[in-house]
Amino acid sequence: MSVSEIEAAFASRLDQFGDLGATVKFDFGDDRLWIDGTQKPAVMSHEDKDAECTLTITPDNLIAIQQGKLDPTMAFMTGKLKVKGNTAIAMKLSSVMK
Repeated sequence: MSVSEIEAAFASRLDQFGDLGATVKFDFGDDRLWIDGTQKPAVMSHEDKDAECTLTITPDNLIAIQQGKLDPTMAFMTGKLKVKGNTAIAMKLSSVMK
């Protein structure tokens, strides 16, 4: 799955991202998605802005987590998912991403 497909899926959930009360960045290496979850609906862009929580992950691994094929804890422990910043925000993301 591509970043544009992930972006489309996230765009349909911007109201839910607005419940985070924080800024989040998904860093895919060559591309990124920055989400301002302090507003409702949340605002999403490809800008490389600072975020309270940054998740570094490949698009394929993010999709595997969303589909329940990859456990987020195992992804983190095996280095497939890296979290920088407030980890509590990363844990809140699970409810938004289902």
